[in-house]
Amino acid sequence: MYKAFVGDKPIVLTTSKEKVPHFKNYKLRTVNIKKVIKKLQTKSDLQGVNLVYKKEEKLLKKFLKKLPNVVAGGGKVYNSNGEVLFIYRNDKWDLPKGKKERKESIADSAIREVEEETGVKGLEIVKQLDTTYHIFKRNGQYKIKVTYWFEMKTNYKGKLHAQENEGITKVKWLNPKQIEKALKNSYANIKLLV
Repeated sequence: MYKAFVGDKPIVLTTSKEKVPHFKNYKLRTVNIKKVIKKLQTKSDLQGVNLVYKKEEKLLKKFLKKLPNVVAGGGKVYNSNGEVLFIYRNDKWDLPKGKKERKESIADSAIREVEEETGVKGLEIVKQLDTTYHIFKRNGQYKIKVTYWFEMKTNYKGKLHAQENEGITKVKWLNPKQIEKALKNSYANIKLLV
């Protein structure tokens, strides 16, 4: 099973057709994904949808063919105090991430984006985390952002710099109590990761 998000509403990729209150089932093979996205955005009583396909190993591949993909890399970065690096963009708390550039590995993209968005240096990847999927609209076209996440660590003690031309207004190291508060104003994908 996989989840993609339209805002905070899930699109669940599944092999079983379950009756869930306030969810609708659609066949992945024949679904009009743009109509489903519009329904999720406009119908307040619709809390999510299930896209059903019989072969589990092909669920994600079939879904990703429905819309153009944007590949990104990001980091859940810990400092030596056990705090996690967060950015504040579009009035929400988020983790630093960004689009992969040509001929760049996804791990290199993740490190580059964290450095560019926050000013943090000396990043070391500890392990790969879950990949997240969300649907957004750019220039009138829906796209699926596929973000590969990495847990990182750093001993960086320098100043944090928000990449303002990317709409980032704050960069902060947050402790567990602050993270709990920040997640109340964050994205569903970030809540899953943290």
